[in-house]
Amino acid sequence: MSAAGDLASYKDALLVLGTAGVVVPLLHRFGVSTVLAFLLSGAFLSPGGLGALTPYVPYLDRLTITDPERLSEFAEWGVVFLLFIIGLELSFERLSTMRRLVFGLGAAQVVVSAVLIGLVAYALGQPPVISLVIGAALCLSSTAIVIEMLANQKRLATTVGRTSFSILLFQDLAVVPILILVGILEPGNKGSLLIGIVTAVLQAAAALIAIIGIGRYVLQPLFRVVAQTHNEDLFIATTLFVAVSTAFVTAAAGLSLALGAFVAGLLLAETEYRRAVQTTIEPIKSLLLGVFFFSVGSQLDLKALASAPGAIFAATVGLLTLQAAIIYGLARLFGVARAAAMETAALLAPGGEFAFVILTLALQSHLLSRELTSILLTSVSLTMALIPACAKAGRWLAKRNTPPAAVDPALTASPSGEINVKALVVGYGRVGQLIGDMLAEHNVRYIAVDRAPGLVANARREGKPVYFGDVRNVEFLEHCGLDTAKAAIITIHTQPEIDAIVKALRSRHPNLLIVSRAKDASHARHLYDIGVSDAVPETIEASLQLSEAALVGLGVPTGLVIASIHEKRDDFRSELQGAAKKAGTETRALPGRKRI
Repeated sequence: MSAAGDLASYKDALLVLGTAGVVVPLLHRFGVSTVLAFLLSGAFLSPGGLGALTPYVPYLDRLTITDPERLSEFAEWGVVFLLFIIGLELSFERLSTMRRLVFGLGAAQVVVSAVLIGLVAYALGQPPVISLVIGAALCLSSTAIVIEMLANQKRLATTVGRTSFSILLFQDLAVVPILILVGILEPGNKGSLLIGIVTAVLQAAAALIAIIGIGRYVLQPLFRVVAQTHNEDLFIATTLFVAVSTAFVTAAAGLSLALGAFVAGLLLAETEYRRAVQTTIEPIKSLLLGVFFFSVGSQLDLKALASAPGAIFAATVGLLTLQAAIIYGLARLFGVARAAAMETAALLAPGGEFAFVILTLALQSHLLSRELTSILLTSVSLTMALIPACAKAGRWLAKRNTPPAAVDPALTASPSGEINVKALVVGYGRVGQLIGDMLAEHNVRYIAVDRAPGLVANARREGKPVYFGDVRNVEFLEHCGLDTAKAAIITIHTQPEIDAIVKALRSRHPNLLIVSRAKDASHARHLYDIGVSDAVPETIEASLQLSEAALVGLGVPTGLVIASIHEKRDDFRSELQGAAKKAGTETRALPGRKRI
């Protein structure tokens, strides 16, 4: 293959990477969200955008996406890994608390929206079959964009997050029967709708039962074996294998790739490897989601927008208005607070990525004309590009409405048992275990992390909130509750690792209380120098405890001994801090200690 051929074949990938590495950060500096930046970049570099000028300026072909369809097939993996991470944030047990919302509110939204949108299309002169297809395609919202926005804002556990996710989850489940419906409605098809749907449901159920049955007995031992190698590359490979393989199993059964990955995430959610898996997959998910948003933007047909602006504008405004009204009304009917219902309606009113799949299939099945399909696809693309603006409008409306006292318990249920973590214990050896017990005794919510698989597994069996992962990876620690934690307690004994963790935590969380184990007085002075809040030297503490035991054994009153030990400890701390200050480093003010 020639060098020119190589460049041509990789041009689309280079444009996407250039967008992610250069364009998006530049637009972000001007307040443009990441999602919108990818959508706008895709639209600008699409064949219908900058590509429309290539007949007049040929060299612009080098800056234009060549094959949007091939790009969209690859971009679907962004949604797959997004649902995998959402599964990690939930579990089957916690998901069961949402069943009324998923199969009640979600089902009602799909049915009511499809029927009413179809009736509008029928009233505008479309035949009944085409109206049904249009209603089924436009009733679906964007799982990828909405969930990504809520996840970035850390609002998946809120009422809005739970309600939106419930509706989106049922919409994903509804895609399969909708695609079957479109196939059966194809002119000349003699297949039975009932037989087709029953067959698909049975295949899907068999696939899900197989994934859940095998996964419950295989995944945890598999990750334990891989974790014992202490090889990060093998851990990444295993994580990708699990997500991708389960996605392929559900796809083979007629379901979506994303649903299989979601189930795999649910299976891993209750294991000690949940946080480490999440840290591993997050960068991959973020990049692939960017490709997905870019792909959606590249499918925006600017030629259609120029040739039929009135029809596209009417379809866009009509879809947003009708969907918002339906979702708001149904959410209120199911007990969602007014403010949350408003914001949910604003988020889910725009169309979604599955509309592209359904409408394209309908075009290939000769149910829709190319002109009508182009108008509908362009309208859906515009509504998706407006999701960030709709989200802001929804939050503004929500702030103006006070929620009522009665709230559906399924909405307020935590997606994880460890929200609002107050302390993070880094290292769960003998020292970490004792600290965890003391925190629990005083009702301080904490998470502990360690990279010894056997130790973590034993702690999990005892019901302790301990997770496996690389304690040196600050991104992993952030997934374990640093956003809400007030303190990080470092109990590991390796000096270089302690120093690295303290520096990383202090640079990202300047107000965090960091209490660290130190090897000796010299190491403690160094830790104060790099920003630790409190350092506990092993040698000094051992000397103080030996002194206390000896004095009490010699008959000195216990109260006097404890008071003198505390005073001596404070003297040591002041001396170590003073040495750090003399070295030219500013130290943080320490919280006072209560003396006995």
